[in-house]
Amino acid sequence: MTELFLLITTLSMLLFLRSVYSSSKKETLSKKDDSVNAVVCKKNMGSHLASATLDVLCIVFPVILCLTILADWTYTNAVGMTLLVTFFILARRSGFSVSQEEGVRSLRTNISAYRVAMNFLTCICILAVDFKIFPRRYAKTETYGTGLMDIGVGSFIVANALVSRQARGIAKTNLRNAISSTCPLILLGFARIFFTSSVDYQVHVGEYGVHWNFFFTLAGVAILTSIINLPPSYCGILGWFILVVYEVILLLGLNEYLLSNERGHDIISQNKEGIFSIFGYWGLYLVCVQLGNYLFFGKPGDAVLRTNDWARIRVWIICLLFWLLTVLLDRHVERVSRRMCNLAYVTVVLAMNLQVFAVLTLADYVPGYKVAALIEYFDRNLLGSFLLANVLTGMVNLSMDTLSVSPFVALAILVGYAYILSIAAAVAHFYGIRLKFW
Repeated sequence: MTELFLLITTLSMLLFLRSVYSSSKKETLSKKDDSVNAVVCKKNMGSHLASATLDVLCIVFPVILCLTILADWTYTNAVGMTLLVTFFILARRSGFSVSQEEGVRSLRTNISAYRVAMNFLTCICILAVDFKIFPRRYAKTETYGTGLMDIGVGSFIVANALVSRQARGIAKTNLRNAISSTCPLILLGFARIFFTSSVDYQVHVGEYGVHWNFFFTLAGVAILTSIINLPPSYCGILGWFILVVYEVILLLGLNEYLLSNERGHDIISQNKEGIFSIFGYWGLYLVCVQLGNYLFFGKPGDAVLRTNDWARIRVWIICLLFWLLTVLLDRHVERVSRRMCNLAYVTVVLAMNLQVFAVLTLADYVPGYKVAALIEYFDRNLLGSFLLANVLTGMVNLSMDTLSVSPFVALAILVGYAYILSIAAAVAHFYGIRLKFW
């Protein structure tokens, strides 16, 4: 957990430094030049591609290095990045104050940056794990433990729940609307089953089960949330109740059933991990709805963002509390298990996600902070980018034996893969294409 804490901090600071450097260059422009530049960027495809390429070099490439050939230097990297960020803040902090208007804009910027960071990190890892250059300790754990890739599914749910319509208090969904909106996810789930079976693509049964997958989990969470429709201020109470009851049932023997390799012929036994873990993910979603409403938004029915001063201190406090709770649960109740989505897994996912956001709030201490262009591009198509990443990952695995390639070739493939994702996001942003199901 300590290494993951430092790794997440390092990756967040890389994004922070890129945005700070970008803002320092933009500050040299006058308001007139800045407005003209904004118009040109909107109309010029070349500027989109150039911005995406520059951000890949400044953000994505260092992230890939930290996850692969520099993985054994995580502690050193974290110390170095912390000192560098501290220097930038102190060097540019003097005489700077954040107004109410800037705080609102900065909070929205930080939310987008956090959501994109977690999504893009997941996209990189799903391909990187297939190469030897990616440390095995970062891969998904079989039963108990915390690997970097274990937080992927949980992070996707957290990133969506924190800014969902429920968190903003403006949604009164019903079962019919929920089923209608989740039909694309269900279709994607069946499409994944069809394609993986038709090309004999290797799927680890112990992750979700024989037929279950990530898209069915998202659809299940959305449908369950619509059945019991509560105001955001009460969602957390229901969420914690579900998580505690589910954890008690796990300790009474359900955990042994879920972790065993024995499976019956019925649909529940065949997909026991995916079906039962929905209760953990559902509880996680509900807790995040209340957290998002409390941290980012105003009273129920008011979708106006709070100021960043309000959110920053509370995010840091809640993040540290979740880390403390995770350590206590992991040592004295039950170890973290992504496979079951138990209570300790939920708290560590919350801790890591809030940690990324907390680090990004440090940008408020830097005058003229601007979000990186790549963040704007990916923010419009998080699910679309994830789908494209899965397609590209499958194509790479079907075209070569990833475990036998050299470190240099693996690194080149990962950078090329990330660049294709970035260019696709830039093109979709340029043409106003947005793919959203949930």
